[in-house]
Amino acid sequence: MLKQLRKELALKANPKKAKILQGFFKTGKGEYGEGDIFLGLVVPETRKMAEKYLALNLAELKKLLNSKIHEERLLALFILTAQFNRAEEKERQKFFKFYLSQTRNINNWDLVDLSADKIVGSHLKNKDKKILYQLAKSRNLWERRIAILATFYFIKQGQAKETLKIAEILLNDKHDLIQKAVGWMLREVGKRCGEKTEEKFLKQHCRKMPRTMLRYAIERFPENKRKKYLQAG
Repeated sequence: MLKQLRKELALKANPKKAKILQGFFKTGKGEYGEGDIFLGLVVPETRKMAEKYLALNLAELKKLLNSKIHEERLLALFILTAQFNRAEEKERQKFFKFYLSQTRNINNWDLVDLSADKIVGSHLKNKDKKILYQLAKSRNLWERRIAILATFYFIKQGQAKETLKIAEILLNDKHDLIQKAVGWMLREVGKRCGEKTEEKFLKQHCRKMPRTMLRYAIERFPENKRKKYLQAG
């Protein structure tokens, strides 16, 4: 089945689109996505393909996640998410542990953003969340992004506590992909948990927040309020 999947992916390859994606996802030497190879499929195509291969086992998904081809890793994550969602509560631990064992391969921002809240956040809903704080302090860029993006699940439930705590840990992170992710989650806190909750955090921290993080966080504010925070920052 894995051989068939890879053959189908190759047939759908779009070299022109692949070249654009290689640049967009920063795959050049020294960039965060260095060495990542794209076939040129768009996300809806990959998602649709995943529906055909939901029977793949974890050993096969591991092979896909170890691939240098971006779409193979994304496809594996779509399948893993679907399997997690279909599993009984007691079985979900298996998929959660597998996901965390593969963080070195969940190594571009779209891979994190399309899976972290759906697997990590969802699994930790009523459980100890200390793993998120460990991930937030990791030297691995993608584990730090997983930590903050996993909290998107809680935000959607109207809960901001974990997001704000992890945002504090990542407040001085130097990488723009973390700054953007934290700012985005703070903006979502304002949107889904109340602007007062977001603003309480901003008033306390805006003076030391990286500019990128602050700009993302205040994107939905009226212009006069945005200016006020930017001046304060």
